[in-house]
Amino acid sequence: MSKRSFWGELKRRHVYKVGAMYAVGGWLLVQMATQVFPFFDVPNAAVRLVVIVVVLGFPIALVLAWLYDLTPQGIVRTPDSADDEAAVVLPVRLGNGRKLSFALAGLLLLALAFVVAERTVLRPADAPPDRSLAVLPFESLSDDKANAYFAQGIQDEILTRLSRVGALRVISRNSTASLDSKPGDLPGIARRLGVAHLLEGSVQKDGDTVRINVQLIRADTDEHLWAETYDRKLDSIFGVEGEVAQAIADALNARLTGAETKALDQAATRNAAAYDAYLRGLSYELRFSGNQDYLDARRHYREAVKADPQFALAWAHLATTVSYLYLNGFDHDARGLAELREAADTTMRLQPDLGESWLARGYYFYRGLGDFDAALAAFEQARRRLPNSADVNAAIAYVLRRQNRMGQAIANLKRAAEQDPRNISLWIGISETEAALRRYDAAQAAIDRAIAISPENQGLTVQKVGLYQNEGKLDRAQEIIDALPAAVAAQATVVIGTQLLYRRQFLAVAELVGKLLATPGIELGDQIIGLQSLLGGGYYFAGRREEAVAAFTAGKSKALELRAKGMESAGFACNLAIIEAGLGQRAAALEEGQACLRSNRDDRWQDALDEFAMAKIEALAGEHEATLKRLESLITTANALNPGDLRYSPIWDSVRDDPRFQKVLVASSLPLTGN
Repeated sequence: MSKRSFWGELKRRHVYKVGAMYAVGGWLLVQMATQVFPFFDVPNAAVRLVVIVVVLGFPIALVLAWLYDLTPQGIVRTPDSADDEAAVVLPVRLGNGRKLSFALAGLLLLALAFVVAERTVLRPADAPPDRSLAVLPFESLSDDKANAYFAQGIQDEILTRLSRVGALRVISRNSTASLDSKPGDLPGIARRLGVAHLLEGSVQKDGDTVRINVQLIRADTDEHLWAETYDRKLDSIFGVEGEVAQAIADALNARLTGAETKALDQAATRNAAAYDAYLRGLSYELRFSGNQDYLDARRHYREAVKADPQFALAWAHLATTVSYLYLNGFDHDARGLAELREAADTTMRLQPDLGESWLARGYYFYRGLGDFDAALAAFEQARRRLPNSADVNAAIAYVLRRQNRMGQAIANLKRAAEQDPRNISLWIGISETEAALRRYDAAQAAIDRAIAISPENQGLTVQKVGLYQNEGKLDRAQEIIDALPAAVAAQATVVIGTQLLYRRQFLAVAELVGKLLATPGIELGDQIIGLQSLLGGGYYFAGRREEAVAAFTAGKSKALELRAKGMESAGFACNLAIIEAGLGQRAAALEEGQACLRSNRDDRWQDALDEFAMAKIEALAGEHEATLKRLESLITTANALNPGDLRYSPIWDSVRDDPRFQKVLVASSLPLTGN
């Protein structure tokens, strides 16, 4: 074949056009891969494979264009000459457009096959997403050990900035808090956390200077992808967290939206005193081991917003801590609610696009006002801005639980646990919700997950005791109680006292609770009312009426004192009503119980507990018919009937032999479904 006829054949067989159109189609395919794949968490290796396939496919497409045509009769060889083509009677040739479609379709299928192979064969099924990471605790290199809070605060601020990037999967702080700053087994830790990368760091604070070292590591290969050292003065440290987060996003090829870029660039404050107070408050909030930590956190956050009234993030954290204390009976009065409202409103006014501002607003509606619909709306706004926040998903779950949407609550708690897999509080929440549905096997499994994460946490063991008591398995509960160290047993007064009550060792109940109440300096908030009720009950059922009256009278006096101060949280009135019933003040007890029920009608979680408490009040007041009717009405109510209490508590002795009570007792052990 001559050179001239060869180029003519290329033209006749449409090889030129197929080549040109293939180049355009291949370019579009590469653009699609580079732009779309990242949003589906397809790793960069897959994008490179697509580019390689496109390049290798070019000569293949040219050969196919030379040899074959796509016709209504199928794929046929192209006629060898123009004369042969003219001799074909049927219009079998469909042109270069169909040839291109044929070539590109095969190319696309081949590219997709490579992607699937990469995802399923080359990359293990359980491999973590390519843009996933956990931030390890930062090491404090300061000579002054009191500066450890500074390293912890810097680490958490970097983590918070990263959690705002939707293209990243970032593990929340609780799952890494117990790890070393520089652990030896990086691949093992990454597998436990389900991430591909780990961020290590150290902070050295010396006078008014700070040095921050950070490095991003690919866990499976120990490859250091990025590292940087920041030397700053305290008055110019602001914004370092955003710089680090931006650099990490760039290193992992995570595309940022305009809003995310703005959030990373914005410094929270430029006031050194406010920033230092904020980090001190954050250290107490993050290490939460009891109410005193939140009281200390609140004190430092108050100092931060006083030093810089424009510090929106500090206002947000102040609102969160105040809301927790308010809900749990500390400063549960008009002044406490006013402080919560001010903090939530101020952070929204200062930075309405800040995820933490919406979180604070949600807590105001949830913990302060009990407006659950408004709280959910605010938390959803927070979730949009903090896509990696386990705290947001947990907050949504707890509001759903208050609305009796138990199935959805468990789903959100499990989503939070995926983001923060070693956070024991989330597994406790799952356990509580499963127990509310009387699904005790699932509840115990969740507590066991928490114990596996933190085996030294004896509080989890106490939770396990409570589950066995609720289920009515007192022997299993006793085995655990007998093995509790003395120091832990002293902190487990309620569950041990309940065990003694169920075992009808009534004087032992009174002795145990009385010892706790006599402990100097212990902070109990309005929980003291329930303990006074348990103390009086021990004496009451032991037949020691004089001591019972004294205990109940002291409890009522304390309750009225707290009420006069406006410190009255959920369940308060029901505990007071039980005390009044123990004193024989029947009319007052029933009236107080009804007031308790009216106070929580929108809170289905608390209302179920209060309805069960009201049945106890009616039983103690001798209202047996009302007791039985109420118990029957609670058979299908989540978080209401406690089978262990029904089976063993002496409160029910007056109705225990009634067939209707026995029917309730049997039904109380049947699991419920969650919506």
